[in-house]
Amino acid sequence: MAKHLLKLMDLSRQEITEILDLADKLKYEKKNGIEHHILKGKTLGMIFQKSSTRTRVSFEVGMYDLGGSALFLSSRDLQIGRGEPVEDTARVLSGYLDGIMIRTFEQKEVEALAEYGSIPIINGLTDYCHPCQVLADLQTFREFKGSFEGKKMCYIGDGNNMANSLIVGGIKMGMKVSVACPEGYEPDKEIMEWAKANGEFVCTDNILEAAKDSDVVYTDVWASMGQENEMAERKKIFEGYQINDEVMSVTKPDAMVQHCLPAHREEEITAKVFEAHANEIFAEAENRLHAQKAVLVKLLG
Repeated sequence: MAKHLLKLMDLSRQEITEILDLADKLKYEKKNGIEHHILKGKTLGMIFQKSSTRTRVSFEVGMYDLGGSALFLSSRDLQIGRGEPVEDTARVLSGYLDGIMIRTFEQKEVEALAEYGSIPIINGLTDYCHPCQVLADLQTFREFKGSFEGKKMCYIGDGNNMANSLIVGGIKMGMKVSVACPEGYEPDKEIMEWAKANGEFVCTDNILEAAKDSDVVYTDVWASMGQENEMAERKKIFEGYQINDEVMSVTKPDAMVQHCLPAHREEEITAKVFEAHANEIFAEAENRLHAQKAVLVKLLG
């Protein structure tokens, strides 16, 4: 496997499959009380320039389960928050740690850590992509549906980091992918061009057309972290870009619903649909732990 997890585009289908298989194994062992201290004595530094519930808890618990330890580092705790170049931070932390997980704004910061450091770097989220979340999403889909081949994934909402990573993950695993978002809020142009060249991909502003015959429908909040000042404007623009009964009526009868959380009920998803699919959504949230543990073992083990 690649030395880092910077974005899903860097992984082959085989590498993603190996991560998912290992995630399933580690999940089974945890559920059955089988210890797997594969990373005994290893330390993961966790840099948070964006706060998070799921990312922090899942990585910290994951390192504990694997016999290692995790160190929480907010931007207030690091000189990186006071102007030290990221390349200097990378070289300093490489002398102390066995790996770094970073959750930040710009993708170039993650890439710089990987370029200048000498230890594995894991992208815990950037404005460009969210590979850890989508590995958990793929694990959850396979858990419920058995396989990816011939299946259709639909994403409704902002063409953000989640949309970018879902497109890449879905196409790489052989799924058809459709995205519905307002004009001007489409996913990354280069990712869409790659998707069209490498699989069946459609991006439209027609929600029902995108959702038709889907096996799984995904969504995310209309305004992501750092876009709070755009909330009022985005509510007007994204009105109607919602998973609701009408959308679910055109999907496959047994279609799943997924949400990376936190969810704003009655905005991007109705409370009724959310609760009807809560089992799938919270299985997805739990699988962050297992998928990330698999990544940690692959990179730090």
